[in-house]
Amino acid sequence: MRLGTRQSPLAMAQAEETRARLCAAHGWSPDEIELVPVVASGDKVLDRPLAEIGGKALWTKELDAWLAEGRIDCAVHSAKDVETQRPSQFHFAAFLPRADRRDCLVGASSIADIPQGATVGTSAPRRAAQLLNLRPDCRVVMFRGNVATRLGKLAAGEADVTFLAAAGLERLGQSEHGSPLAPTEWIPAAAQGVIAIECLAANAAVTEALAAINHAPTRAEIEAERALLAELGGTCHSPVAVLCEMAGDGLAMRAALFSPDGAERIEASATFAVGDHAAVRALAADLLARATSGIAPHFQLG
Repeated sequence: MRLGTRQSPLAMAQAEETRARLCAAHGWSPDEIELVPVVASGDKVLDRPLAEIGGKALWTKELDAWLAEGRIDCAVHSAKDVETQRPSQFHFAAFLPRADRRDCLVGASSIADIPQGATVGTSAPRRAAQLLNLRPDCRVVMFRGNVATRLGKLAAGEADVTFLAAAGLERLGQSEHGSPLAPTEWIPAAAQGVIAIECLAANAAVTEALAAINHAPTRAEIEAERALLAELGGTCHSPVAVLCEMAGDGLAMRAALFSPDGAERIEASATFAVGDHAAVRALAADLLARATSGIAPHFQLG
């Protein structure tokens, strides 16, 4: 089996985890699974925000092409980097068990401990807006690149603090660099902490092999979160934060929309049965109905 992956250290670590889980599930040896790295467009252009140069598709388009051409059997993604609308020829055959969904703050121990007037490096609209909502005294500057690049920029003084995903630091063995932010106070991104494996929908053999490593509770959370984004019309420009967790036999979801400058924020919550995306659509409708003039233009109303 050929696993396609981006070439960044974190993406390679995620592909290694996928290979290890497949080997454990099927009794395969590691040499029966080939890792096929590709340099994604999103890894090549680092001097502009992702939203300005093509959005999340820049993480997936090379892998999509290779998958469609049969050069790889499946593609390993960070689920939060996969655009909401996907080509119908592909499907998610497996989601691995969700790792830590939290954001980590690097350079301060908490939002309250960020120095007054600090420069905060992030290129994520959600992180920027949520930070400015809580700390309007801070200044946000663009920060892109892999984990090592962003830590290097911070060390060079380009910003006082930045954010990184706790799961990414954990997978790279670098958790000591960040202070996790409680999801009750700082809402993470949809699909954060999840490895998604995609293959051709028509490839029954690969789909069956990947089904052995699918984690049903994670799939339930991710499908609900992606359903919310689809209903909101959220893109990589949209400042939206989502927390969806298993609650007994069902799911509990909390979502917040922001204006890019953080001045405006609306929030809603719901609990619902697994797979009840009608409840997710109702939650989205409630948020959109209450969207303020600073928030509404960043979501596809109607």
